[in-house]
Parts: sequence; C-alpha cells; structure tokens
Amino acid sequence: MLLLKHGKWGPKPKGKVKIQWSPKFAYAIGLMVSDGNLSPDGRHINFTSKDFELIKLFQKSLGIEVYIGRKSNGSSKEKSYFVTQFGDILFYRFLVSIGLMPNKSKLIGEVKIPAKYFFDFLRGSFDGDGCTYSYFDPRWQSSFMFYTCFVSASPAHVSWLRKEIFRRIGIRGHVTMDGRRVLTQLKYAKADSLKLLKKMYRSRSLVSLSRKRLKIVKMLAIVGEQL
Repeated sequence: MLLLKHGKWGPKPKGKVKIQWSPKFAYAIGLMVSDGNLSPDGRHINFTSKDFELIKLFQKSLGIEVYIGRKSNGSSKEKSYFVTQFGDILFYRFLVSIGLMPNKSKLIGEVKIPAKYFFDFLRGSFDGDGCTYSYFDPRWQSSFMFYTCFVSASPAHVSWLRKEIFRRIGIRGHVTMDGRRVLTQLKYAKADSLKLLKKMYRSRSLVSLSRKRLKIVKMLAIVGEQL
C-alpha cells in the first residue's frame, strides 16, 4: 500500500512491534516509561538498563530481537549499562499517543493504559525504577517493616500513579523527595504494600525481573505471606 506524504507517494511504514495490548505489552510500556527514551528523530526507541535480564525481558515482551550494546558513563564497571535501540515509526507514534515523549523524565504525566493491564504496566515501571526495602524496627519486638517504592523525576507522573493505584485498590501511599530533592518517591508501607504486590504479581507466569521478585518472595516469607 502507498501513502501520500509531503506530496509524494511512498510505501506504508511497517512496524517491528505488534501493537496489541496484553500483559507482556503493558509490562514493556512500564519499562519504557521508567528506563526508555524516544529519540527526537521521530523514529527510534531506546531502552537502557544496568540489568541484562531486563533488556532481554523488554525485547521478549515486545516480540523483537535486536542488537544489545553497552555504554559507560565512566571508567568504573558499576557505571556500565546495557542498551538496545531500534527504529519503528508506528510504535514510536503509538508511544507518543499514550503519553510518552522525547526527554520525558521530568515531563511525563498520565499514561493511557487500559484498566485491565494497569498492574502489568505498574510491574514494568517497578522493575525499571522501583524498589522494595525492609528492616526490623527496634522500637517494637519482632516488628518487621517493609516498603514498596516507585521513583520518578516527574512529580506529575508520581501523582498520576498514586491516583490510579488508589482508584483501583484504595491505598494512598505517601510521597517524599530523595535526599538531593531531584526524584519524587511514592511509598507504600507494610499492609498497603502487601495489597499492591499481590496485584502486581497476581500470577507466577507473568513476566518480571527475577531478582526483584525473589527479593519480594523472601521479604514476604518473613511475615508468613507469599505471592
């Protein structure tokens, strides 16, 4: 099929990514929102992570297989990242239509995710830029505390996440800034965190970063819970 563009007929662009909502596709969108980037050229999609498994999960969830390179922000191996890039005009336009944009870190707000797949999207966002942490509170005997945290440079995006999570499962969380006052953090404490994690990891068959899932499994086992 030919399309008219700028007064000239040319072939209809073909996409590498099949644009169809599913748990895997929504997970990949969550990864894009956290660790992805759209090139200003209107064509290329980039995804960067310190975790090689996450790069592979990103590709698997989109049904693509492209080159994975490495880049470094310094001489230290700890500052080395894996990166994958591919061109897909149709997928690029789709990402823009749901709320992504080039240089999105501080600008992104709402992302248009079908309600059915919101927690798959959230799991991807968590695997990209989220964390859990836990400790025994010395003020109370045998008091084990744990938190689930989402991080973004965009306060508007964190505000949207908080609103959507509350709308679906009625937990509020609380918002803080990091020590440098650069990143906004959305945190859920023990009881609310448990509700949230069981939604995000509602099935063992769902795609997720293995090391983060294992950490959660071990953390919940201390309080007699499981995913």
